[in-house]
Formats: sequence, C-alpha cells, structure tokens
Amino acid sequence: MNFDFSDEQKQMRDEARKFLSEQCPPKAVREVLDGKAPYDKALWKGLAEMGFLGVAIPEQFGGAGAGHLELCVIAEEMGRALAPVPFSSTVYLAAEAILIAGSDAQKQKWLPKIAAGEAIGTLALFEGKGNPSPKAIKLTANGGVLNGVKKPVPDGAIADFAVVAARTGSSGRESDISLFIVDLKAGGVEVKSLTNIDLTRGQAEFTFKDAKAEPLGATGEGWSVISQVLDRAAVLTAFEQVGGADRALEMGRDYALDRIAFGRPIGSFQAVKHMLADMYVSATLARSNCYYGAWALSTNAGELPEAAAAARISATQAFQHCAKNNIQVHGGMGFTWEFDCHMYYRRANAVALGLGSLSYWEDALIDRMRKKNAA
Repeated sequence: MNFDFSDEQKQMRDEARKFLSEQCPPKAVREVLDGKAPYDKALWKGLAEMGFLGVAIPEQFGGAGAGHLELCVIAEEMGRALAPVPFSSTVYLAAEAILIAGSDAQKQKWLPKIAAGEAIGTLALFEGKGNPSPKAIKLTANGGVLNGVKKPVPDGAIADFAVVAARTGSSGRESDISLFIVDLKAGGVEVKSLTNIDLTRGQAEFTFKDAKAEPLGATGEGWSVISQVLDRAAVLTAFEQVGGADRALEMGRDYALDRIAFGRPIGSFQAVKHMLADMYVSATLARSNCYYGAWALSTNAGELPEAAAAARISATQAFQHCAKNNIQVHGGMGFTWEFDCHMYYRRANAVALGLGSLSYWEDALIDRMRKKNAA
C-alpha cells in the first residue's frame, strides 16, 4: 500500500507553495493581524482563480472535481503559509456538509459560489464552552425558523451562509438533532464578533431570532452528518497543522544555523540540537498519521473515524510543540512582535480548539478503537 502522493499531486503542492509564497508572505499575514480587515480578500480571490477553493467539489457543481487527496495537499500549504482566509470554515465544514447531505438544488446554489470565491460559509455547532455533543445543542428549530445562540462560530462575522445544528426533538437521543442552512444576509441573525488568540481566524456569536432556515438533509440525521463532517475536517485540519509545524521547524533550524554565540552557531549546541530533533520527530509522526487519514478520507474507508482522530491528535501535538520550541530556539527575540514566531504559536493554539479539544479527540480515538475491537 502506497501512502505517498502522486507526481501530479506533488506538482499541485509545488504550485500552491509558489502561489502562497508570492501572495501570502508573512507581511500579508501581519497586515490582517495588525489591521482592520478580517481576512485577505485579494488572496481569497486568487485561491478561487487557481481552483483551490473547489478542488474537492465535483465539476457539475463548479469545482475542479479532483478529490480529497488534492485538498489535503492544498490544506498543508495553507497551514504552512498561515493563510488569513476563511478556507477551513468554508471548505472543510460548510462545503463538506452540503456535499454529504445537501439536495441537488442546495448543491447547485452554494457549491459553485464557494468554488468561485463568491460565498463564505461556516458551521454553527458550538453553544459556548465544551466539546461537540448532541446534548450541548439547545438552539431550537420549529416551523422553519431557528431560535437560540451559537458561539464561537468560525469566521462567522464574514460568512454569507451557515450550516446550523438545531434541536428538533426531545427524546434525549442523537436523532433529536437536525441540520439547516441559513442565509445570513436574509435577516433574523444578530452577529457579534468575538476576540480570539489568532486575529487572522475570526470567531463570532450568532443570535437567532425567528431566523428562516432551510433543512439540510433528513430530520433527525443531523448528528450523523456532523460526525462525518468533523472526521473529514479533522484530517484536513491536521494537514494544515503539519504544514505549520514543518514551517516552524524550518524557522528554528535556519535561525540556529545563522545565530552565532560564543563564536559558533547555536545549532551546534547539544541542547538546541535535542530541541530541533524533538520537533522533527513530532512533525514526522504527525505526518505519518495524516497520510493514513488522507488515505481513509479519499477512499471513504471504514477506518476513517480512527484515522481522523489519530491524525487530529498527533498533528495538534506536533504544531503546538514545534511552534512553542521555535520560540525557545529564537530565545528572547522569539517572544517579540517583530519576529514571526508568535504567529505560528497563535495559530497552533487557535486551531487546537476549533473542532473540539485534544482530550475530546483522545477520548474519541479510545472509544472508536474499543468499539472496533468489540465488533
């Protein structure tokens, strides 16, 4: 079994890296971090023109029709560049939910707009602190309207539409949850921006007041769809995290080779060598799990739930570890605003909570493996 990418997919990776190095250098990330713009609109348009937004969307719905392996390749480069755009919320969450559960009419309405960069989507799942759970969903759907609060919603302040998880039953089971699509430009939703450790990844609070909603999928099937979306997003986000971890490792290595102390590069000191070696090991282990997750995702294999959790866990640990140690390698200057280390540290910690905490995925992996072994 070959878990490596094909030559064509590697070529796509090279094209994406070249495009992002030119259009999304650290200076561009800082402009969003320091400025008032919530995301880089020019970069978003460029990603659409390159076909990256619709790489996994079928051709009949305006996409490139390539597949999830190609999307994994793009995701890694997006993470490496810290691209300040709503890529994950729109492509990993909203688009995947519509691909899984949407009707042909819904797919025809939203997927071409996503691929063309004309619509930003998001998934409104969380309702405050805590991890994904059917019991945590209190927002109600009745008579085609939604009432309740969702927070934090990724990129909610700039989204054009949202896939919303709502309660449609009271049995206490997963079947009480259904999904809906809400056009955020149609009214009925109050949007409030929230603060976040990574200002290039916005968060928002949605207050629904008799907001009109369109069912997405069958009533009572919402949690089943959410579980599939989260597993897919876990693999894709893991590739983003591996891309960020690799870049943080490279930054630390390059600085260790250039910085001279006591007449020699600090990279020659044993303590620094050990630190960089540990970073390499964690990033390489995460990449191995990510490749397994990519295979499971692209083939819709039965191992996807376990592979997604393993990729999510190892990539989260690797990105946080490499981002933190990159600062340590840089020493006192690594803590300053002028150096780029903090941008990777911010992203590592923000992404670590986006789909549920690390402990949530660790528990999920254990539970899924127990069920598999019992079967």
